[in-house]
Amino acid sequence: MRAMVLEKPKRLVLRDMPKPRLGTGQLLIRVSVCAVCRTDLHIVDGELTEPKLPLIIGHQIVGRVEQLSENVTGFSIGDRVGVPWLGWADGTCPYCRSSRENLCDNARFTGYNIDGGYAEFTVADARYCFHLPEKYGDVDVAPLLCAGMLGYRSYRKTGDAKRLGIYGFGNAAHLIAQIALYEKKEIYAFTRPGDTAGQEEARSLGAVWAGGSDGMPPKKLDAAIIFASVGRLVPAALRALAKGGMVVCGGIHMSDIPSFPYVDLWNERVITSVANLTRRDGEEFLKIAPRVPVKTKTEVFPLEDANTALDKFRAGKLAATAVLKIS
Repeated sequence: MRAMVLEKPKRLVLRDMPKPRLGTGQLLIRVSVCAVCRTDLHIVDGELTEPKLPLIIGHQIVGRVEQLSENVTGFSIGDRVGVPWLGWADGTCPYCRSSRENLCDNARFTGYNIDGGYAEFTVADARYCFHLPEKYGDVDVAPLLCAGMLGYRSYRKTGDAKRLGIYGFGNAAHLIAQIALYEKKEIYAFTRPGDTAGQEEARSLGAVWAGGSDGMPPKKLDAAIIFASVGRLVPAALRALAKGGMVVCGGIHMSDIPSFPYVDLWNERVITSVANLTRRDGEEFLKIAPRVPVKTKTEVFPLEDANTALDKFRAGKLAATAVLKIS
């Protein structure tokens, strides 16, 4: 099979590789498309420091079941499936036994510890694969598998917050804002300072206010989600919160958070991170997304242009989610 392989930081190389062998409890999947995630950039750029090498990255995988292990139930050959970031958990640790497999100490992640979807075939643990809504085509559904699912977990952390701030109005924000608006929340969108086009897009989507991340909203927020991987946004978001409000850090990697005065945290404000996702998050999200319906924006690249897609993402030159079309 063809695959784009990370052998050392910064660049992928196109290689001919053996088709992966099916293991116990696994599906062999012929990959149709794989969406590009910011976490892929963090891996390629060496900011997530413990990938297996060589590595096939990619964890927003859509494909068809080519073969399945004898002990697998719930899937058939030809089924369309999605594969997310969380690729395996031991099922026995205290976290797994309390439905928090996202925190499993022995967890493995697709496109990081496990070869992912920048390839014509991949194998995946059937327990962590999802049947996908028929409403979506392959390209359109791919961004839901990380930006959507991890964003949904971040959103659910905010509970019954009415006024919701979103910092970093990129792919995940665009998807989750649609659910928040569907559930009658007020969205306050924060973009890079001076990004008037991004602010206008947020307002056109339904945000009641949009401005630069260096400013303050007209009303105190009940909660804020930070999708940008920029640690200095955490103190800024804290200052925008009402008493008892929460800042949710919705990325797998974030730059260091600078110090801030305790008074900004006072009055029971909370900072929390979001680690990975659970199967329940994915199942809930894939049920609600077609009802909204959540719409994705994509830009398609062939597999061999994966580096071009990553370069454009790194430079901020993508206006939509990059999706690699593989077969």
